[in-house]
Amino acid sequence: MDYHFMREFADSWGLLFLALFFVGVVIFAFRPGSKKQAEDAANIPLKDDERP
Repeated sequence: MDYHFMREFADSWGLLFLALFFVGVVIFAFRPGSKKQAEDAANIPLKDDERP
């Protein structure tokens, strides 16, 4: 493997992979039912800790 082959691979398949990954993350974030989970995660620091 030389530099030119790796560069060509990253320019084509790497870009395609990262674009599909981005679309998947966006779909995951905006799926139905994710609002409740996001709100629960956002409120974690505000919950009262019961320390002994």
